[in-house]
Amino acid sequence: MATSPPAPVVALRGVGKAFGTGTLALDGLDLDIRDGEFLSLLGPSGCGKSTALRIVAGLSEPTRGTVTWSDPAARKGIGFVFQEPTLMPWATVFENVFLPLKLSGANRAAVHARVMETLARVGLADFAGAYPRELSGGMRMRVSIARALVTAPRILLMDEPFAALDEITRFKLNDDLVALWRELRMTVVFVTHSVFESVYLSSRIVVMTGRPGRVSGELVIDAPARDAQFRTSPEYAGYCRVASEALAKAMQPRAGAAA
Repeated sequence: MATSPPAPVVALRGVGKAFGTGTLALDGLDLDIRDGEFLSLLGPSGCGKSTALRIVAGLSEPTRGTVTWSDPAARKGIGFVFQEPTLMPWATVFENVFLPLKLSGANRAAVHARVMETLARVGLADFAGAYPRELSGGMRMRVSIARALVTAPRILLMDEPFAALDEITRFKLNDDLVALWRELRMTVVFVTHSVFESVYLSSRIVVMTGRPGRVSGELVIDAPARDAQFRTSPEYAGYCRVASEALAKAMQPRAGAAA
C-alpha cells in the first residue's frame, strides 16, 4: 500500500501576487514544502518563482491566498541565498558570515568556532581573512551560502544562486550543495530555470507555468546517488527528458490567457 507524503512544513494555497505596476506574478499557486526534501521550482524566467520564494521567506506578502506553517517556529528558521552574493566588500569573509549572528546579538568570541566550522563546510576555512574582491565568483557564492548556513536554518531558500557561474564551477557547487543537504538534513527550496540542474539536485521538482505562475506539474527524482556517474547515466537523461516535456507543456498558452 502506497504511503501518503509527509505533512508540509509550509503550505501555500490559492496564492496570488499582483504588483503596483499591474503585473500579476502569481495566480492560484498551490505549493507544499515538505520537511527534509530538496525541492526545485522549475519554470521560465519571469514566471514568479522568485516571488513565491520571497513570499515563503516573509519578504513579500501575497495579494490573496494563504501561507500556513505547521510549526510557527520553523518560520524563524529560514536561510536565504540570493542570485548575487551581496557581500560587504569592506568586510572579511569571516565578518560577512558572522553578520547574521552579530545582528542577533551574538558575541564574536562565543561563535568564532561556529563561523569557522561553517566556512570549513563550504571549503573556505583558509580564506576567513580574505576580502570579497580577492575571491572568484564561485568562492563569493560559497561565502553567501555559509552566511545562510551559520544560523542553522531549518529551511534554506535559494534563488538561482549559480546562474551567473561558469559550467565547471556550477557543477562543483551543485555537488557541494547536495552533500550539505544530506549532511545537515535541512529542507532546501531551489529556484532555477535549468532542467539539468533541477534533475541533478532535487528529490522533487515542481514545474510552474509562465506568468502568472502556478503549479503545472511535479516530478519525483528517485535517485540515491548524485555524482558524475549519475550525471552521465541513462536514468538522468530520462528524468531530464520528462522534466523538459513537463516544462514545454507548462509554457503553452492557457485558454483565455492574454497574448
